[in-house]
Amino acid sequence: MHRDPFLFFGLPGVIGADVKGNDLPCERQPITSRLALICGTSSCHMAISESPIFVPGVWGPYHSAMVPGFWLNEGGQSATGKLIEHVVTGHAAYPELREKAEARGENVYTALNTRLRELSQDAPPDLLTAHLHVWPDFHGNRSPLADPTLRGTVVGLSLSHSLDDLALLYLATVQSIALGSRHILDTMREAGHDISTLFLCGGLSKNPVFVRAHADITGLPVVLPREPEAVLVGVAVLAACASRDCGSIQEAMGKMAKVGKIVQPNTEYQSFYDKKYKVFLRLVDHQREYRALMRD
Repeated sequence: MHRDPFLFFGLPGVIGADVKGNDLPCERQPITSRLALICGTSSCHMAISESPIFVPGVWGPYHSAMVPGFWLNEGGQSATGKLIEHVVTGHAAYPELREKAEARGENVYTALNTRLRELSQDAPPDLLTAHLHVWPDFHGNRSPLADPTLRGTVVGLSLSHSLDDLALLYLATVQSIALGSRHILDTMREAGHDISTLFLCGGLSKNPVFVRAHADITGLPVVLPREPEAVLVGVAVLAACASRDCGSIQEAMGKMAKVGKIVQPNTEYQSFYDKKYKVFLRLVDHQREYRALMRD
């Protein structure tokens, strides 16, 4: 995946925020308990540690690459916002969706989120995808499998090409990206990271369905920055250090990075997402099994 240098500015713009009084687990823990997820066209999962941690399929560790004195590990997903766009715009019902969204003066993703709420009158929206599963690596897997040859999988399609069908496929795709984040988190934890809170920024962090999925699927609270353009805050943090207005990056982060909205995980859906996660992991096992069969 192409590494966008501007993504790195997102980390100091969110991860060092003062969380006192918000009843977050990381309030009583070191900064190493926080993971910054910068999510846009692609996504980066950035965690820091006091000593080097080598995580399979995750870049690093890099010493003082982001916060002086700490080691940085960087996981990632090659296509996230781009994947959602691909799935939505490539569906037969997209022209209908775009027309309805334009008539309401809203973007297509707001329209889809509204339709999901309407569909969930008889059941929680999360449960609508019980029989629709997506493996999201349409552009290969960066982390934690580091396999660029993997491809996307969708299980549970029907002959329907309605707007409701598009809404469900959109939701299943968003959930698959969050399941991928859980896969990265689990791998980081197995290697030695102790992460208790997610800090999100980037374009996808403005989508409430995306944010909610990450909280519920990972089981961790999600912190959104008060300033929606957190990358700009990160730039200001580094500038304050360069100009010596602040003595350290940690000091500048504490002063400039502010907590906005906090989304707590809904434990009611934990069992459902544990099952979805098991299916998720089997999807890649099955893909590799099919490839092996075709090679034989």
